[in-house]
Amino acid sequence: FNFPGHTPYLKSMFGVNDVVMMLCAGNFRVALVTEHIPVGEITKHISKEKILSKLNIIHQSLRKDFGIDKPRIAVLGLNPHAGDEGLIGNEEETIIKPAIKEAKNNNMLVIGPFSADAFFARRNFERFDAVLAMYHDQGLIPFKALASGDGVNYTAGLPSVRTSPDHGVAFDIAGKDKADPSSFLTSIYECIDIIRKRKEYEENRQNPLRKMTPSILANAKDEIIEEG
Repeated sequence: FNFPGHTPYLKSMFGVNDVVMMLCAGNFRVALVTEHIPVGEITKHISKEKILSKLNIIHQSLRKDFGIDKPRIAVLGLNPHAGDEGLIGNEEETIIKPAIKEAKNNNMLVIGPFSADAFFARRNFERFDAVLAMYHDQGLIPFKALASGDGVNYTAGLPSVRTSPDHGVAFDIAGKDKADPSSFLTSIYECIDIIRKRKEYEENRQNPLRKMTPSILANAKDEIIEEG
């Protein structure tokens, strides 16, 4: 198995250019730029293009899968204090801020970069529809601490709807009647909700009007004249 997790495996299996690992608990959603990679390799996997790709997928997913017409997305910095204007690393200045600026130019409501510790401690995530974290533990530690066991792992960007519990398989307690089914049940309900939202999204964007040909326009004009 040549994949570090199921997210890149699903990306390969479905043949899509990119996907996003997004953890959801109600209106609290945390997405990741990088997933299961060593901490020492995170920096070289952070680029403007990769952040923009993730933001595009998140933006479309929030609209199509969650029914949010004008989603608000927060972006976290990579370094402590979001780099402190270049004093603690320069990725925020050279990579993250340019990506945010371009996303705004593409009509996305994206704000940041935020210092991750203060962002979660002050519950600023409640002001946004999704949060984009730079790496696994930056986003998932606060998410799992705050989601209280009801989190769902959702793979955004796939043609199919795919959800799972936000925890691992827990082989250590398998068959011992100790497992908590909360996240598993929530992931099923979330899957059903997303399927419904996708259907609503498609239905709301169908055009029921007939094509207005010149003959139809002419007939309409004659009817208006006759009715005075």
